[in-house]
Amino acid sequence: MRYILISGEEAGPISNKLGGIWEVINAEAETLAYLIKKGEIEECNIIMLGPYYRTHGSDWNTDKSRITNLNGLASSEIDGSVKKSIEKLGEKCDIKLASAKMEGVNVGYILFDTSSCAGRSSESREYSLLNEIKKEAYELVGLDSLIYEKESYGKEYEHYLALSYFISTFANELSLSEKVSLHCHEFGVFYAGARLKRLGSGVINVATLHATIPGRGWGAKVLEKIASNDPTWPPFTPVGLANLEALAKYADHATFVGDSTRREAKLFYGIDGLMVRNGIRVRNTEIDWSKKERNLKRIQEFLSNNIYEYYDGKEIIPEKILPIFTISRIELKNKGYPDLLKALTLLDRIIQHHMAEGKIDEDSRVVCFLITAHGPKDKSKLPKGFPVYLPDELLVGEEIRLKNMVYEHKLHVKDMISGRRVISTVLYPTWVGKDDGGLNMTVDEVASACIVGIFPSKYDPFLLTGLEAAKEGTPVVISRVCGFSDAVREWRLREGLMGGVIVVDNVEAPYLETLVDYAMGLESMTKNYLRDRSKYRMICGEALHLAIDMDWIEPVKKYYQILTS
Repeated sequence: MRYILISGEEAGPISNKLGGIWEVINAEAETLAYLIKKGEIEECNIIMLGPYYRTHGSDWNTDKSRITNLNGLASSEIDGSVKKSIEKLGEKCDIKLASAKMEGVNVGYILFDTSSCAGRSSESREYSLLNEIKKEAYELVGLDSLIYEKESYGKEYEHYLALSYFISTFANELSLSEKVSLHCHEFGVFYAGARLKRLGSGVINVATLHATIPGRGWGAKVLEKIASNDPTWPPFTPVGLANLEALAKYADHATFVGDSTRREAKLFYGIDGLMVRNGIRVRNTEIDWSKKERNLKRIQEFLSNNIYEYYDGKEIIPEKILPIFTISRIELKNKGYPDLLKALTLLDRIIQHHMAEGKIDEDSRVVCFLITAHGPKDKSKLPKGFPVYLPDELLVGEEIRLKNMVYEHKLHVKDMISGRRVISTVLYPTWVGKDDGGLNMTVDEVASACIVGIFPSKYDPFLLTGLEAAKEGTPVVISRVCGFSDAVREWRLREGLMGGVIVVDNVEAPYLETLVDYAMGLESMTKNYLRDRSKYRMICGEALHLAIDMDWIEPVKKYYQILTS
């Protein structure tokens, strides 16, 4: 029976990490299990391979924020070929084993602790294990760790190299007695596939790029680089990490989640391959209106109560508050925050004109949650009323810059209370969750409650967050630059023009037109919610229909075909 190994730097249940590659990896495993259960693919063993962060501080990250949480997973009883393969690694690193039932199919977790590599001796006893790994990497693929280990990202680089070494060693040992396929997500584990290829292993390996490091560095300018066929990397590119990413060239197959990523990889690395878009898991085929109404009421009351308590006793009737949201990494320019704030000022003027004409009640108010942060906040240090009440000392880095931008655009809650604005923003500088010290709601609960989601990215290879909102029956406004927008255009050619997703051209349209289109997209959704609830519900249904049509089934079937070919 074939073993399908799914690997990534985030291929482990990390308690305070939301979204990202972990969601993709987990969805792939769960969908493979579903397809096995349905008899649509041959039965196979599924194993997740990734890092194990033992305690706070074992992470290479400077904020020391991540810790692996295996709560809810069962202990793993292993035997046979897997046991023999792990025993080969037993003296080289600490390994954590676990398992879970997905769709009735057992899925294994093998997680490697890389933190002790530098202190362990290699088999030859001539070097430390970490230095032995670096020596071999230079001999196999030319990675010059002597240069990269001295850079600011040196610890991160060493972590990826060691993790890839353990993953590839396990896969290679297993392949001596079993059929093995390895799916590597993102650059942190690409050395695993390259090492297997250079060692002459029989493992089929696939490298999936979700973005490129030079592309992230250029951000919004990457489209200009592609148009001018300029393959130079931006200044301050972490060269060591980019060279890890370039190792995708050794994979049996390279895949890309969107056309932009594929073009970037071809430009910067000369790598081409297949495009397999991300999907989304949709549990329900109908909108849970009671969930939406319940969560909307919860947010409205939270905002009304805290605005009243912390801002001059000004009361806003909860039912008159219309929450909207955006959520992203804290890459302010790449994620389009300057454009969003300008668009919200335009939206304010539009809505105030509607109020003057009697088309919208004068006491209606729009509040936009800006959900982005450098990491989770310590709940014990958060004040009551967070994040409506947000002292400056809680903010760090780009969070401070974003709050300053909010003040510059006069979109703070104070401006709404004073009567200057009918729109305000609430900066939400932590990872959203059930116990985050703010709304204490999950991402899907926030998405279901909001009237509309807005995602104006200038660089975003796919944008799963847009689909996450759509699956809750929440319409979204997105930028054309998102890889997701390509899929929307193809879908509309099949299904016809539908309004659940508004795509704004931020590539070719003049800048002012782009801002107006963002504002008008938001205005259309809010006006329909206020004045034509039947039409708004229809639009919500269209958003869900899109999410259902873009589930994980077809992408994972493609991955399976590639992994077993």
